[in-house]
Amino acid sequence: MVHSPSTRTCMETLDSALVQTFARNLKRLRTKSRISQEELALRSGLDRTYISGCERGVRNPSLVSVEKIADALAVPATELFEAG
Repeated sequence: MVHSPSTRTCMETLDSALVQTFARNLKRLRTKSRISQEELALRSGLDRTYISGCERGVRNPSLVSVEKIADALAVPATELFEAG
């Protein structure tokens, strides 16, 4: 299989400033809430590995997933996208 420059493996971070900002804020807010990835997954109805991928910037979460995560963290969804 030939890989073009746009081909990425599942472990590579996405080349998107917005995804990386989301990833940083998600981890910061989760740890500030003192909950594990597993607990956040349970609260949001998402898989723990999905939460992990979002925190590492290798997943591009849908708006529905962002809403679920924000609700589980009890923060406005916009807070997950604030530059800091």
